[in-house]
Amino acid sequence: MTDPLAAVTPLGLGSGPLGNLYRAIDEQRADATVEQAWADGVRYYDTAPHYGVGLAERRLGRVLARHPRETYALSTKVGRVLVDNPDGGSDREHGFDTPATHRRVWDFSADGVRRSLDDSLTRLGLDRIDIALLHDPEASPDPDAALREGYPALAALRAQGVLGAIGVGTNDLGLLERFATETDADVLMVAGRYTLLEQRALDAVLPACAARGIRVLNASVFNSGLLALEHPDETATFEYGRVSAPVLARTRAIAAVCARHGVSLPQAALAFAGAHPAVASVVIGADHPDHVAQAAARIAAPTPADLWAELVAEGLLRPDAPVPV
Repeated sequence: MTDPLAAVTPLGLGSGPLGNLYRAIDEQRADATVEQAWADGVRYYDTAPHYGVGLAERRLGRVLARHPRETYALSTKVGRVLVDNPDGGSDREHGFDTPATHRRVWDFSADGVRRSLDDSLTRLGLDRIDIALLHDPEASPDPDAALREGYPALAALRAQGVLGAIGVGTNDLGLLERFATETDADVLMVAGRYTLLEQRALDAVLPACAARGIRVLNASVFNSGLLALEHPDETATFEYGRVSAPVLARTRAIAAVCARHGVSLPQAALAFAGAHPAVASVVIGADHPDHVAQAAARIAAPTPADLWAELVAEGLLRPDAPVPV
């Protein structure tokens, strides 16, 4: 049987920003961002109905349709079904600068999962989805529904050959551990829980994935922006809010060590995020082609072993964390 994750590359492109996350971008810039990722060798692309109420799926699918389908891997997510919103308005309350043409309805039922996937295929304009992820169950009114109903629905579709791989995408460590230990998931998208600043996934989630052969898609590796800055300051965001003084001080200390070894903070963040053996891809969001090109260059650049040794010695990195070799 063909490995559904065979095309997944060490760097993946997340499409939240293509859904006008925080700010609107035009169609030309959206297309150029995806094409730059392709030119830089990215062959794994992630999206979701949630991103701009379908806008990211439409934009991503439009560009990917120009390339041979068998040469890349695509994931989208289920759990939020989009329904028409006659009231209109803006989707800014959900973080996306786009018209609220639809509203989200939580639905992890078998019917909801199938409808979500069918709708995603229509928006994408593609013939199949390689990886389906249950999206943010912890934010729903009934988080256990993802395990109770959503996972069995995805497993049935996988058994039928409709899907290649299934899993969950969340920042909730408890749910990630439950999926890693209680299900036959193929992948986990770990969001913001395995970064230079946050390594709690090392306690249980990543060991369980390594033991069971579950591959990790490591997302939000900049912790929503802080680690993407070469010189982090008080205006930076951490976990989608203003950075606190203690976190900023720790980040600056890490950046100072990086600088002593001729490495930028973003380069170190990307290198570290992909170093664990369970990680199949580091997934970054981007809304400009230059950001993609920069990330591709950084993740390909070597980092000196002494950098990681000094971070451990300074108490800035867990000593049990795998580092690039």
